[in-house]
Amino acid sequence: MGMISEWSLHWRYGWLVLASFLAGVMNAMAGGGSFLSFPAMLGMGVPPVQANATNTVALWPGQLTSLAALRGDVRMDLFWTVTITSVVGGTTGALVLLNTRQTTFLRLIPWLLLTGTAIFGVSGPVSRWLRARSRRAEVEAPGPWQAPGFLALFCALFPVCFYIGYFGAGGGFLIMTILALFGLEHMHALNAMKVAAACLSNFCAIVTFVVRGAVEWHFCVVSMVFAAAGGYLGARFARRIDPAVLRVVVVVTGCVIAGYFFWRRP
Repeated sequence: MGMISEWSLHWRYGWLVLASFLAGVMNAMAGGGSFLSFPAMLGMGVPPVQANATNTVALWPGQLTSLAALRGDVRMDLFWTVTITSVVGGTTGALVLLNTRQTTFLRLIPWLLLTGTAIFGVSGPVSRWLRARSRRAEVEAPGPWQAPGFLALFCALFPVCFYIGYFGAGGGFLIMTILALFGLEHMHALNAMKVAAACLSNFCAIVTFVVRGAVEWHFCVVSMVFAAAGGYLGARFARRIDPAVLRVVVVVTGCVIAGYFFWRRP
C-alpha cells in the first residue's frame, strides 16, 4: 500500500509539473492555461479555494512580463480608472472567494470552467471584429477618441474585475470587449489595457490570498517555475503555430475538464 501511495504521489507531482509547463505554453500562445494548471493543483490534494489562490499566484508573473512588454500601448487616459476598478474588483472577488465554503466552490468549479471556456471560444470571432474595427479606425483616421466618464467605465468593468479576482478564466477578453463597446478601437491599446486590468486585478487578489494565508507555497513555487519555462518556450514558437488550431485545443481541453468536474462533483 505504501508503494502504491508513493507512486501515486510521484505521478501527481509529475502531472503538476507537466500541466504547469503546458499552461505557460498555452498562455503565451493563446491563453487558457488555467484549464490545466488549476485541476492539477486540485490533484495534489489542495482544497479548492486554496488551489485557485495558489494557481493565481503561480501564473501571475507571466502577466507581469506581458504588461512590461506592452507598457508603451497603455492608454493613460484610461489607466487610473482601470487601476482603481481593478483594485476594488480584484480585492472584492478574492475576499468573496476566501469566504466561500470549500464544498460550494467545488460545486461551482465546473460552471466556472465552462463559463471560461465559452468566453474563450467566442473570443476568436470577436477578436477578429475588434481587429477589423482597429484597421477601419486607422484608415478613416477619425478625431481623437474621448475616454468615457469614470463612473460609467467603473460600473462596466467592476463585475469583470470581480470575476478575475474570484476565478479569472476569460476575464481579460471581457475587458477588451467592454472597452471596444465604449469606442476604443485600436487593437494594441485594447490588448495592453486588457493585460493591465488582468494583471492589477490578479495582483490585488494575490496580496489578499497571501495576507490571509491561502497560498500553498510549495506547490506554488513548483508551478511558477515550470509555467515560466513553458511561457518562455511558448513565446518563442507562438508565431509558428496556427492560432485557430490552438484555440480549438484550448476549447476542447476546457470542455473535457469541465465535463469531468460535472461528472465527479459532490
